[in-house]
Amino acid sequence: MGSAPSADFFQPLKADDPAVVGGYRLAAVLGSGGMGKVYLSYTPGGRPIAIKVIRPEFSEDPEFRRRFQQEVRAAERVQGLYTAPVIDSDTEGSQPWLATAYVPGPSLAHAVARHGALPVRSVLLLTVGVAEALHVIHGAGIVHRDLKPANVLLASDGPRVIDFGIARAADTTALTSTGVSVGTPAFMAPEQASAGTVTPATDVFALGQIAAFTAIGASVFGDGPSHAVLYRIVHEDPDLSALPEELRPVVTRCLSRDPADRPTLTEVIELCNAASKTPLRQGEDWLPQAVAGSITERLQLPAPAPTPPPQPPTAAPTPTEVSPQPPATAPGTPAAPGHTPTGVAAAPTQAAPAQAAPAPRAPGAVPPGYPTPPPYTQPAYAQPSYAQPTYAQPQPQPQPQYNQPPYTQPTYAPGHGTPPPFHPQGFVPGRPAAPRPKRTGLIVVGAIAAAVIGLAVIGSLLPDGSDKDGGDSASSGGSAGQKRPDPQPVSYQGIDVPQNHQLMFADNPPRPAEEPTGAGVLYGHGDLFYYRDTLFGDEKFGTANGKIVLLNNSEKGSLETCRAVTRFTEKIGLDQLTDGSQVCVLSKAGHITLATFRGRSGGKNETGFITLDLTVWRNAEAAAKN
Repeated sequence: MGSAPSADFFQPLKADDPAVVGGYRLAAVLGSGGMGKVYLSYTPGGRPIAIKVIRPEFSEDPEFRRRFQQEVRAAERVQGLYTAPVIDSDTEGSQPWLATAYVPGPSLAHAVARHGALPVRSVLLLTVGVAEALHVIHGAGIVHRDLKPANVLLASDGPRVIDFGIARAADTTALTSTGVSVGTPAFMAPEQASAGTVTPATDVFALGQIAAFTAIGASVFGDGPSHAVLYRIVHEDPDLSALPEELRPVVTRCLSRDPADRPTLTEVIELCNAASKTPLRQGEDWLPQAVAGSITERLQLPAPAPTPPPQPPTAAPTPTEVSPQPPATAPGTPAAPGHTPTGVAAAPTQAAPAQAAPAPRAPGAVPPGYPTPPPYTQPAYAQPSYAQPTYAQPQPQPQPQYNQPPYTQPTYAPGHGTPPPFHPQGFVPGRPAAPRPKRTGLIVVGAIAAAVIGLAVIGSLLPDGSDKDGGDSASSGGSAGQKRPDPQPVSYQGIDVPQNHQLMFADNPPRPAEEPTGAGVLYGHGDLFYYRDTLFGDEKFGTANGKIVLLNNSEKGSLETCRAVTRFTEKIGLDQLTDGSQVCVLSKAGHITLATFRGRSGGKNETGFITLDLTVWRNAEAAAKN
């Protein structure tokens, strides 16, 4: 099982721990958490690594596996000075795992619990280091979601952020409702605690909490049951009374309830430099001496567990067989196989007494009666490949051209109006459609009144029984044939939509919201959706709540054009879009949107963002039908 650990943070392997994971022999247990257990191991070249083995409960969830694979692939692209890079993984085995570089240093949670709050200079250096790490992580299209003191390690040359993006894989599993905590309540953002949209600004809120925790030695939202802490995060202000004055500007802004009011990571670094009396430079002295001593302790690693050398096969004696004494051999004559050469025959009377205690022997000495093992050599392991796979890029296929028949606006029979627009959170407030006239029977209140009213009705009806002006003059504003005017367009510029996110046009402004996908099928209700088809690997731009049309170069994007085109579909390949491509989206809720594509960030096989300009006519289809 390996040599004994050199400190209490290197725990020995237990009977239920595996000896080997993915070809790596395990040396010790580094820790465990809600997602899995972390072990110390070594690469074939002797470099220490940390291997996180995911808990079996998560491994059995197909949605977790899909998201875990996606997040690990994205995390492998993160190569920052303040992150622990992912160097190997297995997302498809019976129990998924990933290996990162081993960081010889305590976690921030351990350091504060053991040594108390850190000085202001250490807090500022920690904050700028974590901000740089988040900048690299967000650049890979990842939101950490679980940034907390336990996921920040203190190395001799600065902090290291670990476990970035992995918590997202567990967000939609059934385990999140059965007592397994994904994320730490005391370090969640308000939108995260209230099941809102998680964005990079969520990590900025957690960064402000970490900075305050490091300087105070406690959470600024207090302790207690999870639901009580989450309530204070959403509804109450943090307690910054014990926070040093130099740290108040950056912490206060990071802890803004509104994500839009929080600073960018560049602004965080600028605020930290402005708060420091001297230029901030990472060095060997960035931590107090007591904390730095914990780093030295973690450099005394336990030795890797050796692989037992192969033993030569020996014939087992039968139950009734008595093993004879080895025959005498002449000098220079090879000994019989399975016996220790002695050079002199031993008489039976010279055998050692059966009750004699065995003489002590030095460690590593071969016991009497056993063959001398061959010299030990370190077995060679196949070096795992760390290179990113390359994918053949599909050749663009020419888009077939179809002759479309002229479009005729459909008409609706009287009395069959458009229902109110539907929204998953209720009816969208807007301008109500004009009420349809109701046919009422003639009420006979008297013989004379019946005669007068009957004559008036007969005179006002056409032979086929329809109203002359098509409706009640009171309900139509007194003007025959008048329809509701078109709604005024609302424009939104430069909206970034991450992969596997949706937009709802009823929102003002439309904000990307995450929506699960799988096997190329949309499970949500988004008016506009950008996702990667997990079955074929291509990226799609479409709708799960209506229909879309890609306009050609001869068609000018407008409300009239979007109403007239008929080349309806539900999704368009992203490779069909170029900068300036226009798409009409007609949602079932009655909204019409002209989306102008402005490009995609990241490579073809990377998790990225698309940028859109939107012009939205809300309830436009209802207005056209009145």
